[in-house]
Amino acid sequence: MANPMEKINDMLRAPSKKVVAGIWTDEKTLVAAARKAREHGIDKVEAISPYPMHDIDGALGISRSWIPYVTFVMGLLGLAFGTWFTWWTSTTDYPLIIGGKPMWSLPAFVPIMFECTILFAALSSVGAMIVGGGLPKVDPPIIDPDLTCHKFALFVPEDSKSYDEAKLEQLFKEWGASEVKKAEF
Repeated sequence: MANPMEKINDMLRAPSKKVVAGIWTDEKTLVAAARKAREHGIDKVEAISPYPMHDIDGALGISRSWIPYVTFVMGLLGLAFGTWFTWWTSTTDYPLIIGGKPMWSLPAFVPIMFECTILFAALSSVGAMIVGGGLPKVDPPIIDPDLTCHKFALFVPEDSKSYDEAKLEQLFKEWGASEVKKAEF
């Protein structure tokens, strides 16, 4: 009988696939190579960098993220919930009639409405990033251990229409890659 943790691990692990990765030591040549890859019609190109690079999104043709829209909508929902909750608590569930004050006073409940807005927006952003990133991933790919320190990479998975190991290796070398690796994850 299989170990239950192994069963869970196998369910969370994505099926393995092959990739061809070009590794660069300079950020600018990586961005130039990403532009050339897009010009050559290579699809599903992904980049790995040790730090955020703002030019790479345009070079790879990555569109704007949908997560800010989720954050905005959920923030509005949090504001509506905070408004409704303070009104319901003050007027219906536990009304306090003290000295002729109004049952529901907006300025008194602005902090609660603000905190509900932030809570809903923040939690939905984290949830959307988890869903959008396809997490959890049990075994992340390790193409080269130095990619988290000082090297950069472009890789093309085997399910790409333009996947041809020999051609990709040649193109990556032409575009200034210091090395080309084949990996499976």
